[in-house]
Amino acid sequence: MSNKIFKSLDEQIEILQSKGLVIQDLGKAKDLLFRENYFFISGYRHMFMRGNKDKLFIEGTTFEELYATFVFDRKIRNIMFKYILVIENNIKSIISYQMSKRYGFKEKDYLNPKNFTQDTLKSRQVFDVLNKMKRQIRVNGKQHTATLHYLSNYGYIPMWILVKVLSFGIISELYNILKTEDKLTVSEFYNINPETLGIYLNLLSSFRNLCAHEDILYDHRTQRSIPNTRYHIQLAIEEEEEKEYKYGKNDLFALIIIFKQMLRDEEFRDLINELSYEIDILDGKVDTVPLNTILNKIGFPDNWREIAKID
Repeated sequence: MSNKIFKSLDEQIEILQSKGLVIQDLGKAKDLLFRENYFFISGYRHMFMRGNKDKLFIEGTTFEELYATFVFDRKIRNIMFKYILVIENNIKSIISYQMSKRYGFKEKDYLNPKNFTQDTLKSRQVFDVLNKMKRQIRVNGKQHTATLHYLSNYGYIPMWILVKVLSFGIISELYNILKTEDKLTVSEFYNINPETLGIYLNLLSSFRNLCAHEDILYDHRTQRSIPNTRYHIQLAIEEEEEKEYKYGKNDLFALIIIFKQMLRDEEFRDLINELSYEIDILDGKVDTVPLNTILNKIGFPDNWREIAKID
């Protein structure tokens, strides 16, 4: 296998042009490649290729279109991240309230293994998650302002403070080791069944990490899929040969479906408006590829906006 070697800005430009990309302003293109990274910008080239195996751009594709898609992905990534953080804060508050109410407010009480599932198949998982939480107390207890305050003044860290230093990933794992009755209480807040909420939290954590690290979002697919919902039915989302819905299962529209069920109505409306704004801007900047092709690549059905009208 040949090595990938360093390419100068001029060489990067030559590679793009050799594939048929139209670059009208070389100076601007070089500046953007230098500031944004050739690898990140070229990561959106697949949208504009003639075919899956063809390494040539569709005739007339411009650097401006490629960059506009890059910027669009950044904008929607920031939007998604903002609303994932809203849910993260909500779920941390709800779980910590439930645990504190039932098992006490000192870590020696609420971190007692007896407070979690007694399923022998999950005993190792319970041990691992509790150890992760205890490690966060040791590592961050005296560094985070809130946890330091409680340690210094009271000698313990209540769970509603501890969750501030726990990652979404740990919170997702924590939910999955809760007792059945605690899972039910938490999931009832969202009117979602407990098992489905566990899947949602896992996917939200995955998308959160992707957004936080500025990875490519638009064509991301998660390993797990969300269960079928009434939104798939009401939007008449197309089914593939395996009787599986084409959109809204492990793509970005699946995240929209999760948002629909976990955000407040006004928050969800704001989300849809913000996404619509960015999509309209992209539509005005990209001519080579039809908008619905881009949306379908993201996982959005053509009538994706209709989800905002469903009660």
